[in-house]
Amino acid sequence: MFADKTLSARAGKLAALVSALALVAGATAADARDKDKKRDKADETPVLAATPPGEAVFASTYKPYPGVATAIRGATVFDGKGGRIENGVVFMSGGKIIAVGGPDTPIPADIAVFDAPGKFVTPGIIDIHSHLGDYASPGVDAHSDGNEATSPTTPDVWAEHSVWPQDPGFARALANGGVTSLQILPGSANLMGGRSVTLKNVPARTMQGMKFPGAPYGLKMACGENPKRVYGSRGRMPSTRMGNLAVNRQTWLAAIDYANNKEAKRDLGKETLVGVLKGEILVHNHCYRADEMAVVMDMAKEMGYKVSTFHHAVESYKIGDLLRENDVCSAVWADWYGFKMESYDGILENAAFLQREGACVVIHSDDANDIQRLNQEARKAQKAGLRLGIDIPDAVAIQWITHNPAKAMGIDHLTGSLEEGKMADVVLWNGDPLSVYSRPEKVWIDGALMFDANDPKRRPVSDFELGQPGEGDVK
Repeated sequence: MFADKTLSARAGKLAALVSALALVAGATAADARDKDKKRDKADETPVLAATPPGEAVFASTYKPYPGVATAIRGATVFDGKGGRIENGVVFMSGGKIIAVGGPDTPIPADIAVFDAPGKFVTPGIIDIHSHLGDYASPGVDAHSDGNEATSPTTPDVWAEHSVWPQDPGFARALANGGVTSLQILPGSANLMGGRSVTLKNVPARTMQGMKFPGAPYGLKMACGENPKRVYGSRGRMPSTRMGNLAVNRQTWLAAIDYANNKEAKRDLGKETLVGVLKGEILVHNHCYRADEMAVVMDMAKEMGYKVSTFHHAVESYKIGDLLRENDVCSAVWADWYGFKMESYDGILENAAFLQREGACVVIHSDDANDIQRLNQEARKAQKAGLRLGIDIPDAVAIQWITHNPAKAMGIDHLTGSLEEGKMADVVLWNGDPLSVYSRPEKVWIDGALMFDANDPKRRPVSDFELGQPGEGDVK
């Protein structure tokens, strides 16, 4: 009996020891597994990492130049949204428009006041379609940086990465055309040419120093002759208009798949396209023919995005009702047509017919010289309509080069019209701004006087011009 108890006690002790050893072994194994997990996690954690998508990169460093509180009184004021005020007052301070009104508008004492009877005031002129900085002056091959013509779809490139801030064209657009903001687009060789960037037209050492704060990006697209000619001549797709649409649609489908795949490897081009699909990036589509514009609008509905603006759009007059119903602007020339087959049906009355239909009209340049006279281009388009009996008020023609481009570029809540609280981007003209004889007398950007025709030192001159004999001489 005693022996049985002894054996039983020994067996119990042995079982407890085995259990303890098991617990130790289990703990050791668990520790080993934890260590393996930590090691695996450490292996997965990158040593280097880029800024996550969606966070600001190449962010604007723009800061307004110093300004003083200023009032302009006695001028005819076009507010940019179709309004006209005779003997008006524009008061700006702190970089913003404070008040716009008639002669009884209060003006604080001890501020700069410009008496301007017989003169005119408008918002700063905005060019929705420019290549300044990407096709800089002088126009040599070394400055040809607007088309990445190596693939029919290059949504991964950004126009801002080609911008040369020292392009003399910026200062000329300011001084001769009163241009205070402009959108720089890639060229039209590709179906998807890349992102656009909106700039404030101020001197700066870097592109970021010009970058318009708060302006959405655009995606430059192109249809028609250019992509099919560029790539068809290389024996590549697309070589036809149906090829254009097929490549576009396939590329959008791939972007939709990318957006829905949380495991997808980061892709810069698809990031841009997803930005469009989310409504964060605006589509600016180079397109001439009416039938192609209609097809593109259908493709946009199929893929779930919206076209902001058709650029060049010489046949917009044929589908003014469709453009109005789809809230799509047309950025057009006054009289450029016939230089290739798809521009053959361009007419001088294009803008006037669109205005009559209630569609959004924008006059654009696409040219380093034309940007210096957008006011005159607006007058030409206005007069072409008048010859057909379409009487477009001067205040509406001014809207074509101020508020309407701002709307199409997604910055109309910030600029484009003379309204309280908006950026003080203002031009004082020495005469009727729609006259060929008138020039900007003074130009303010965010309330800072950036150009004064009576003060040569107020004319911005690039370092490049300073190095050229006879260019930019300031005495």
